[in-house]
Amino acid sequence: MMNDPVGRRAVVIGAGPGGLASAMLLRAAGADVTVLERSDRVGGRTAGFTQDGFTFDYGPTFYLYPQVLREIFAACGRDLDAEVDLRRLDPMYRLQFDDGRTFDATADIDRLTAEAARLSPEDAPNVRRYLETNATKFDSFIPILQRPFLGLGDLMRRDMLAALPNLRPWSSVDTDLKRWFRDPDLRLAFSFQSKYLGMSPFKCPSLFTIIAHVEYGHGVFHPIGGCNAIPQAMARIATEMGVDIRLSEPAEEIGFDGRRATSVRTKTGTIPADAVVVNGDFAGTIPSLIPDARRKRWTDARIAAKKYSCSTFMLYLGIEGRLDDLAHHTIFMSDDYQENIREIDAGLAPEEPTIYVQNAGVTDPTLAPEGHSTLYILVPTGNLSGKVDWPAIAPAYREKVLDRVSRLSGHDIRPRIRTERMLTPADWQAQMGIHRGATFNLAHNLGQMLHFRPRNRFEDVDGVYLTGGGTHPGSGLPTIFESAKIAARLAGDDMGLDPADYAIPDREREAAE
Repeated sequence: MMNDPVGRRAVVIGAGPGGLASAMLLRAAGADVTVLERSDRVGGRTAGFTQDGFTFDYGPTFYLYPQVLREIFAACGRDLDAEVDLRRLDPMYRLQFDDGRTFDATADIDRLTAEAARLSPEDAPNVRRYLETNATKFDSFIPILQRPFLGLGDLMRRDMLAALPNLRPWSSVDTDLKRWFRDPDLRLAFSFQSKYLGMSPFKCPSLFTIIAHVEYGHGVFHPIGGCNAIPQAMARIATEMGVDIRLSEPAEEIGFDGRRATSVRTKTGTIPADAVVVNGDFAGTIPSLIPDARRKRWTDARIAAKKYSCSTFMLYLGIEGRLDDLAHHTIFMSDDYQENIREIDAGLAPEEPTIYVQNAGVTDPTLAPEGHSTLYILVPTGNLSGKVDWPAIAPAYREKVLDRVSRLSGHDIRPRIRTERMLTPADWQAQMGIHRGATFNLAHNLGQMLHFRPRNRFEDVDGVYLTGGGTHPGSGLPTIFESAKIAARLAGDDMGLDPADYAIPDREREAAE
């Protein structure tokens, strides 16, 4: 679906998932759209790379809640499931504790209850009621994730007041789970998902127990070809729709007439714009595009004072042979999880880290040469607010991580490595432009959510809109796609485009009234 051009020009800065989704929606509404991307590839943190015949995602490997992306594709006259081969995983992932015990997460409630009983027979009967309660919480909060917060009054709208009894804002994720599960390992099994936000379950607001419902209620998916297959499909469709995607062409500055953004300058010239959608890392991008003097609320000093998520230490390994006994997703839990969290919060490289390993070859044969495997290894660490000299410690930390993965997986990994790439928190900042290497963006505490997060219609200037993890509703692919819907609607409204033209259901607008 696409309208004829209406003489409105939108420039999207950043070809990450939020930028591509915004571009598709605005083009479907009839705007002329140009996308500027500093890298030589689309995807942002969801980009991928191929090395010696092995294909890896840089960032996200879990794909959750495809419904929101189905709506975006449908608004453009496309079918997500015809464009991207999504495979639902069962089990969704495996947790493995340091003593060898495992927990296989599955949407089959009877099997899930049996898994819980292996950790805590006393708590297992509460699994079904916990998930049902979380589903109610999700249903009450989803309208809030689908509308903008443009002022304090938005905190008092009907949907927010109706949701408050379910949100328990005074509780952390772990505290909320204590209502259901006394066993700390079982609580951890239902709360480690706060890591998707780069936060600790002991500090993350209890709202985010809804992530468990997103998994158990809607599934965990693997796109064949890796998560980068999603932005690749979006870029292809956007191009077919007439969007001009310019790779290796970073935006250098937004031009203004008074408060209003009117253009974007690049190395090749100046592009006029009626709307500018910014999809770059908020703290790293906004100061480079809009001078500090133009920003009253989000000054450089204010941005520097905010709290940021953890970072990650990454190993991407091409492995000889298959590892069919290793799950598609495995999280190897630290023996002392609270100490692990304390070290991350202190900006350190944990001594005994929790490690996530993706062995996607058990599902997807396209990622490696026949008879080989890809291993994606992620270690949550402190961001660059700490005092870690990552260039100095990275080689030794690699050895620590490989020792731990080899011991816990039962496979001697080193002699089977055929290709390798490493990224440290310092690399995330230097190579990807991620402020402080905080790979999950601004932290999701109560003082940095909803109205208190940078707004989708950026409040400091006119004609600039935000999408991505640094704005409402937050980080993670489903919420980033929701931010793109919000930003596109706001930009479209301000340019005089008919909301019906981009075919996003009006439930977010209705919920706000």
